Amino acid sequence: MRALFKKFGAYRKANQGVAAIEFALTLPFLLILCFGGVEVMDGVTLDRQVSLIATTVGNIVAQYTTISASTQMPDILNASAQIMQPYTASNTGIVVSLVSINGSGQATVTWSQALHATARTTGSTVSVPSALDTPNTNLVLSEASYSYTPVFDFIHTGTLHLAHSIYMVPREATTINLT
Repeated sequence: MRALFKKFGAYRKANQGVAAIEFALTLPFLLILCFGGVEVMDGVTLDRQVSLIATTVGNIVAQYTTISASTQMPDILNASAQIMQPYTASNTGIVVSLVSINGSGQATVTWSQALHATARTTGSTVSVPSALDTPNTNLVLSEASYSYTPVFDFIHTGTLHLAHSIYMVPREATTINLT
């Protein structure tokens, strides 16, 4: 019996491979943590950039009294898509619209322009937040979206649709004409 305890004692003192076993057990967790962190940061960065595009386009368009549909608007939309760099801009949809609220509080689209997306239909009804629903006013509605497909997709979410929109009041006049 004593020989048996002596043999087990020798095994207990042998620890040459413990570090390799611990490394082998923790490596998968560390890799998932590392690559998952990269994916989360990419998603957060892209979401922030989509928000920035919506805000930038709305801010720029709200400064005009008259804007050209053939020259100025394409320049604004194309320039704002560059905010997505170093990510691809072709996955970015941008829509900017002028929303008119009539005397009874019904909001409809006066005009709409888009890049890599479908513009809103002129005359279609828009839901405006109650704080901005003032009769006989106009608002600039800027919308941006991005289809994000994670590189590693550990949790199998597939393509995520990131979208932001913002309403802004025209600054220089009560309305903005599209020519």
